Amino acid sequence: MKITQDVSRQRLGAALVALAALLLIWQVSAGAQELERSALEILSEGERYSLQVELAQTAAERRKGLMDRDSLDPDAGMLFVYPSPQPPQSGFWMYRTRIPLDIAFIDEQGRIAALYTMQPCTSPNPADCPATVAGVEYSAALEVNAGYFEAHGIGEGDCVKWPGQPDGCVGASSVE
Repeated sequence: MKITQDVSRQRLGAALVALAALLLIWQVSAGAQELERSALEILSEGERYSLQVELAQTAAERRKGLMDRDSLDPDAGMLFVYPSPQPPQSGFWMYRTRIPLDIAFIDEQGRIAALYTMQPCTSPNPADCPATVAGVEYSAALEVNAGYFEAHGIGEGDCVKWPGQPDGCVGASSVE
């Protein structure tokens, strides 16, 4: 009888270890899921600039953003898409973000309403990391490598287009 109980306990223990391992693997793989990617185009003074962007569409994806990355391809970025306009007092921070970034806050018409450059925050304390406040109402935000916008002459009022965007850049004279 004691041998049977010991074997049953060993099997139960092995089953619990296997279950814990499966849960850990599932959790790690779920956290490492790649975001949907999309082509994005910026129209500035008659020029078109193409980027491949990751789409941060859920609250969890937007919270994670580009944290814990060591690099970003030169013509890549992350587009943060919101279901409704965000207030001017909201913004972004660089906690656990290792690379300097430019950010464009994009209005409901698809136009760049504000641009900023953000530096990495090396503090382990998130409270020590400053926020970059938009200062304008926005429906999306685009992060790219720092210096990208200046190097390409991209500025406020330029048009940003991506698939699924409703009627981008309404009344855009440089787009037509």
